[in-house]
Amino acid sequence: MTDGYRLARDVDLTTRNTFGVPARAPVLVEVDDAAALPRLFADGIVDAADPALLVLGGGSNLLFAGDAPGPVLALTAQNVETGDGGDDIVLVRASAGVPWHGFVMHTLSLGLCGLENLALIPGTVGAAPIQNIGAYGVEVRERVHAVEVFERATGKVRRLAPEECGFAYRDSAFKCDPRRWIVTAVEFALSRRPAPMLDYAGLRDELAAMDVATPTAAQVAGAVIRIRRRKLPDPAVLGNAGSFFKNPIVPASQAETLGAANPRLPVFPVAALPADAATHGEADGDATRKLSAAWLIDACGWKGHRDGDAGVSPDHALVLVNHGAATGSQLLALARRITASVHERFGVTLEPEPRIIGADW
Repeated sequence: MTDGYRLARDVDLTTRNTFGVPARAPVLVEVDDAAALPRLFADGIVDAADPALLVLGGGSNLLFAGDAPGPVLALTAQNVETGDGGDDIVLVRASAGVPWHGFVMHTLSLGLCGLENLALIPGTVGAAPIQNIGAYGVEVRERVHAVEVFERATGKVRRLAPEECGFAYRDSAFKCDPRRWIVTAVEFALSRRPAPMLDYAGLRDELAAMDVATPTAAQVAGAVIRIRRRKLPDPAVLGNAGSFFKNPIVPASQAETLGAANPRLPVFPVAALPADAATHGEADGDATRKLSAAWLIDACGWKGHRDGDAGVSPDHALVLVNHGAATGSQLLALARRITASVHERFGVTLEPEPRIIGADW
């Protein structure tokens, strides 16, 4: 280890992505202390301006359709700190390398509420704002107090308020411009006072099955974990990256037409974003609706489909899976076929959630 980081060359990334597809990196740098980033780049081992530089978290939200085109950087610090946010609010700061689910469970053990609906999502804390992860009626942007970043062009550390992060549905300024910032830590504003969000389909039913009428935050997390374990394959058993496609957002008129022709198609309102949030082309409000990508894919007959070792989960149509020896390019080809099929039948274009490395979508 040198000055807070470790370096290895020609590294196999198969175990560093939850799809478990083969890929290699010419250089892998594991950073144990974010304060080492300026020294790392100053040493010339990695060029901060290199457009091929890939910052890798838990590998749960990307698909290697080929080898990493350049050096790979992994932030591995595991620090978690708490501070007083006033009233019933506690500020919790976590380094980018902290595993997300473990972090959620840690906050619950402290009696803090706000992240319980986001339990069991794979990945790291640093990836959470990049993807603006969301589940069961909650998006992480609603809990972010600040995002600490290293600005690659200037070499400066900055602290960004939520309104500077460009949050949108499964999107952010970090995702839209991955060459600008490296997320080094995230600070969350969590509450000591429970305010459970239970309106998402199936959550109240799961709590009822648990014989829980007035749930604690930990019990809500328990219900979410039970649902997710039933619906989603464990990446340790069957390679996957969770939901592969975003739920498409379409004009309300198109949603009405599709709903009339397909009465069982789930149609949802689009959650309003803050007035000062960047939406990167995402329309919201009364003019748009969100459709169930899983329903559209299932209706086209893809659920449980398999092309060799590249397939679709038989339990959840949104989840592409690696049955053992699939390559990233084979999974990408399957994803493109699914997208073409949905567009041909419904006129709706699906977009992937994971970042695709080594190929264009």
